Amino acid sequence: MKLSGAFVKKLARLLVEKKAEDVRILDVRKLSDVTDFFVFATASSSVHNRTLAEELRLKSKKDWGLHHIEGLGGGDWILLDFVEVIVHLFLSKTRSFYELEQLWGDAKGVNFTQKT
Repeated sequence: MKLSGAFVKKLARLLVEKKAEDVRILDVRKLSDVTDFFVFATASSSVHNRTLAEELRLKSKKDWGLHHIEGLGGGDWILLDFVEVIVHLFLSKTRSFYELEQLWGDAKGVNFTQKT
């Protein structure tokens, strides 16, 4: 299933709606053969992070075709793989430590309306 840019924005808006912070989308189509987009978000706690992941997992059962989830047990960094979109849900300290957005610094940011 090929996911569109509209899907990525919808996913990011859902994260904002569920109180995720600093939600960002990076377009990595010109930089990666693995995926088209990364979505980054910060949760306020491990429980919040797992809740965000669970919300995306439940929604994906209906509409989106989630391929794989990693990191649910610890909750510091949870990765959801939708193949064309990879979502990274972090605690603030973990996001700062790994600085993935810095590693993909050549990627173009994607704007999305944060209010649904």
